[in-house]
Amino acid sequence: MMKIIRIQRAFVLIEIAIALFVLALVLGGILAPINQQIQQGKVRDTEKAIADIHEALIGFVMVNGRLPRPATSATNGLERGTCTTDVNCTGFIPWTTLGSPKLDGWGNIIQYSVTPAFADSAFLLTSTGTKTIQELPLPAAPYATNIPVVIWSHGPENFGTDNSGVVRSNNSASVTNVDEIANNTASTLFYRRTPSTNAAAAGGEFDDIVTFIPTAVLIGKAVAAGKLP
Repeated sequence: MMKIIRIQRAFVLIEIAIALFVLALVLGGILAPINQQIQQGKVRDTEKAIADIHEALIGFVMVNGRLPRPATSATNGLERGTCTTDVNCTGFIPWTTLGSPKLDGWGNIIQYSVTPAFADSAFLLTSTGTKTIQELPLPAAPYATNIPVVIWSHGPENFGTDNSGVVRSNNSASVTNVDEIANNTASTLFYRRTPSTNAAAAGGEFDDIVTFIPTAVLIGKAVAAGKLP
């Protein structure tokens, strides 16, 4: 009798284990698409915030004849004082000065780098940008040059600074995300690529969202607003 009871208990435990295994599979199948949808939503939120920033920057140019300088700090969104180098003209989007979004979809401050000649005073018809956008591993030809301003998000995984100024470190265990590492300290050369989780890919893992405004667009808007002859 006891042997039968033990066998029955064993069957019950096996059935419970099978049920839990099936439940885990079901939940995994449900949660994975949900998480993917959440991430896609955050990407869209980021793209929308950056698009709004583009509009705010163009509006600022049409009023002031120049681009704003980066924010004073992570908690002060007013543009900083004169910045005479590309390094000093790289930081956070000046959200208060622009009246624009501050954060990307993951709650980190959107980054901003501007050519000094376009930010410290009214730029000219002959002004040229100092930024380069690279989409392929060097030494391939750059995707774009003569760029006056770059706006970007570090994406969901690595680097970035949150709303209160806490800096997020590189979470890549193998530190193979060399393009993201470069973007984290960039002031003139920026990488823009298709997102990848493959550490073995050229440039490593990548989820930065990098955008820019061409020089011709800014000059055209300044001319239309009467800020340039």
